[in-house]
Amino acid sequence: GRRVFSPAGEFREFSRRQLRDMERLFRQYDAGKDGFIDLMELKLMMEKLGAPQTHLGLKNMIKEVDEDLDSKLSFREFLLIFRKAAAGELQEDSGLHALARLSEIDVSTEGVKGAKNFFEAKAQAINEASRFEEEIKAEQEEKKKQAEELKQRKAAFKELQSTFTQ
Repeated sequence: GRRVFSPAGEFREFSRRQLRDMERLFRQYDAGKDGFIDLMELKLMMEKLGAPQTHLGLKNMIKEVDEDLDSKLSFREFLLIFRKAAAGELQEDSGLHALARLSEIDVSTEGVKGAKNFFEAKAQAINEASRFEEEIKAEQEEKKKQAEELKQRKAAFKELQSTFTQ
């Protein structure tokens, strides 16, 4: 009985959009498409982000979040990098800090602001379910609005077109 990993359930401090962005980044660098980022994939990722690491540096990056000691990053372990970054638990000069900072996934302004807020966010976990529901509703409302605007633009275009075809 392996537990199914639910990013939104376990990493409540991040918004759905942040989790999507992190998953997109993870998949982008999971070249082997095996659900893991191994040493060579991490090396490529850090080079592309403009913060190349030594072989030892890469190994240390993995070791810092490698809970199952398989010497590669699962998506869950990848998310731990951003959790630690948001909680201020990464060394300024560490590769993981550079990864979190250069990835363009901003966990500091929207998510938690340091360790104090991190623990407050954990305490508010009960409210999180409703927050996700609100985010889903907001996304659905935005899609409805866009669809309505598109419909109005098409109607306006047809009206304009009919004045030229008479």
